[in-house]
Amino acid sequence: MTKKLIRRLGRSRLGRNRDAGMTTAEYAVGIMAACTFALVLLGVVKSDAVRSALAGIVQSALGIAG
Repeated sequence: MTKKLIRRLGRSRLGRNRDAGMTTAEYAVGIMAACTFALVLLGVVKSDAVRSALAGIVQSALGIAG
């Protein structure tokens, strides 16, 4: 009876550990997506139209004549 219990516990543990690396893969995909989004956002913010709009907002908020 003890051997059967040990086998059953061993099988249940093996079944749980099959997806052990899945979380790491999901984190890697999430980090890659975040980096891609950051690069796209950086490209948009560095464009002349957005840069001048942001400068206008900052100047207006600070009361600097532009």
